[in-house]
Amino acid sequence: QIIDGIKQMIVNGELNQNDKLPSVRDLSAQLTVNPNTIQKAFKALEGQGWIYTVSGRGCFVSEISHTIDDAQTNRIYSEFENYRKRTNKERLEIIENASEDMIKSLLPVLDDFERALTNMEKSEDALVKQMTEGMTLIYKKFYGILERKGLKPINAKGEMFDENLHEAVTMFPAPNEEDKGKVIDETEKGYYLNNKVIRFSKVVVAQ
Repeated sequence: QIIDGIKQMIVNGELNQNDKLPSVRDLSAQLTVNPNTIQKAFKALEGQGWIYTVSGRGCFVSEISHTIDDAQTNRIYSEFENYRKRTNKERLEIIENASEDMIKSLLPVLDDFERALTNMEKSEDALVKQMTEGMTLIYKKFYGILERKGLKPINAKGEMFDENLHEAVTMFPAPNEEDKGKVIDETEKGYYLNNKVIRFSKVVVAQ
């Protein structure tokens, strides 16, 4: 704190080039700090080029342009680094949020795709079977794109109910003790996006 305080006084112009600093004894009494602490601070400042010592006379402020330029350069660099990190974080959040909103809006389409395929696979009609093959290819491509964006289904059926992942829509009596608290059916699939839950699984829970 002593070192930073003296540096700030020099940068702010409260101490000018060749101004004499208070003696170790005076500064120690003024700040109620151990003289050894003041002495160490003066040595550190001298080592960094902020002050110089004249034997028998005390400590004085070094060449202002050099010390201020260094201080300003360090401060500007630090501020720029903080700005760069902040803007990078904000840009990443904007990209992730935009991707999340888009993928969430596509989930109902994915649901319809899966329901349609399930119904078509039950058909014995030859034409429907041919269409099913084409639809399955399109579905796989569509789902693959979403997977590469970070989409992943939440495991639900057979798992213990977890309020952080599942939304209970109804309860049913458990067939046995082991199934109590477990998900016995899933009415709507839930999803992660890059390990963040973007839609809870809607489930039936055994109680």
